[in-house]
Amino acid sequence: MKGSWNATAWRDGRAVKTSGILDFVPDTGQEREAINLHPAFRYQTFEGFGGALTEASAYVYSRMPAARQAEFLEAYFGKTGLGYTQARMALDSCDAALGNYSAMEDAQDLTLASFSLARDAQYILPFFADANAATPGGITVMLSPWSPPPFMKTNGQKNGGGHLKPAYGALWAEYFCRYIQEYRARGVDIRRISVQNEPKAAQTWDSCEYTAQEEKEFLRDYLCPALKAHGLADSLELYIWDHNKERALERALEILDEDTAPLIAGVAFHWYSGDHFEALAMLHARYPRLKLLFTEGCVEYSRFQSDALANARMYGHDIVGNLNGGACGFIAWCILFDRAGGPNHVNNLCEAPILYDAATDTMEKTLSYEYIGHFSRAILPGSVRIGMSRYTDAIDVTAFCRPDGRLAVVLMNRTAEEKPVNLRLEGALATLQLPGDAIATVLLG
Repeated sequence: MKGSWNATAWRDGRAVKTSGILDFVPDTGQEREAINLHPAFRYQTFEGFGGALTEASAYVYSRMPAARQAEFLEAYFGKTGLGYTQARMALDSCDAALGNYSAMEDAQDLTLASFSLARDAQYILPFFADANAATPGGITVMLSPWSPPPFMKTNGQKNGGGHLKPAYGALWAEYFCRYIQEYRARGVDIRRISVQNEPKAAQTWDSCEYTAQEEKEFLRDYLCPALKAHGLADSLELYIWDHNKERALERALEILDEDTAPLIAGVAFHWYSGDHFEALAMLHARYPRLKLLFTEGCVEYSRFQSDALANARMYGHDIVGNLNGGACGFIAWCILFDRAGGPNHVNNLCEAPILYDAATDTMEKTLSYEYIGHFSRAILPGSVRIGMSRYTDAIDVTAFCRPDGRLAVVLMNRTAEEKPVNLRLEGALATLQLPGDAIATVLLG
């Protein structure tokens, strides 16, 4: 058995990288400080890592000179970067935009004759085209709406929640289909859609509330029939919820029945209300056919201090918990912001893995970027999660068998103290010292 490891530790405000070789010897009965790998136990197939491509990120990207743009694209999508293959895009505006907008806002236009993607064509679509060209094999996209046009809503505005007016169910479904068709015609490979971003939240930004019954009725009675009528149903995966994990199970229980279950590919979820990894396990146990997909998470400056290590650990801990709970993909929030954490039209500023200062042409890869990379560079699309056990919850661990047959193990030390690890695999044992405040990737085979 051959093995190697590389680690990133946080020391005095900077990332320190180390690496080494693992020497396996026969296991003579080691019990303590062990992390066991069980490749014979196989779970979900992983589909890829990615992030959101919003107007805010696209605008910041547009301000980079060509050389910096090339560096940025390589950092995320190139062979030496994070290897992102997935993206999430907003249907119309979201908070990470320069302002509210809709592709059509004429309440009298019942045929969508005035539908236009002129706003998207300014920043978003060129941004996607560059990212897609930089990605070997191209990017697959999930499309999610934050809010219908104001005239379709009970509160008459994009922001502040409100509900879809029942009279506009059919038109909103047609609008949905038109967006998919227009995006695909421009080279955007939309493979997934969700019914609504964060349907439980009345946000100060673009938002629309759906009860479970409203979401169920809209997808069953309007959206799915429209997708079928336009020949889109067989080429799309439909996801429900697209909100925090703590209520994901309840939403699935309320929506899925003999009529709706065949229409739904999976449950999308976010991280903003805490771990709730057990909810994912219960979802998988109750609905083993459903895919579980992480579709949004970021470090909000309004809630968290500017602490590079804590922010990075937030990513590492959630990625491990989600993967071990059965997630088939991890799509973080925006891949690029300016130094302030925007732009954002309601000042909901957040960290992105890469931040850019146009005034000085400075691009910063945060520690969160490094942590994500320990997963995304090792756990390739098509990898299958394998069984493992660990001796302490101070170390977050996940393990996968890659398409090339190698085993990838990611270990995150959640403490400042060095932790010994006896890695046990099929009668063999290798020892490493996991630095404090560090994340490490082990490749075997």
